[in-house]
Amino acid sequence: MAKNKPHPRLLNPLSPDRPSNFFYRLVSSQRFLAIIGLVFLVLIMFPLARIYSQRLLVENEISELQKQIDDYEKKNQDLSGLLTYLNSEQAAEEAARLNLNLKKPGEGVIVIEGDKNVITDSMPGNSTETINNRTKWWNYFFN
Repeated sequence: MAKNKPHPRLLNPLSPDRPSNFFYRLVSSQRFLAIIGLVFLVLIMFPLARIYSQRLLVENEISELQKQIDDYEKKNQDLSGLLTYLNSEQAAEEAARLNLNLKKPGEGVIVIEGDKNVITDSMPGNSTETINNRTKWWNYFFN
């Protein structure tokens, strides 16, 4: 081989140090690399944003479920307290006095009857007559 044969990349007289290949110039361009970097950044950011929003939704759902758990635990404690009271002798005695009209030995029972002279017609809400709507409004504004 001949020693004086020029290298193929050095055939361009304007740029003897750099090749004139379009692909090589494109890849070595800073603008191209910046655009490729931005594209990769965008491709990475969209899935990350979706994952982050899903994570927030799951955390909100977990907090709501935790509130429901706390409410149910409070209701459970209230019901267990009520169950303890209903299983006690005091609750059984109270139910026997109220529902079965029973009394303890040695106790006296006093019965207070309601007043029979009370006129129930004068009590509000017990009237049987119906008043039309126009009269109700007239009474509301002018009486």
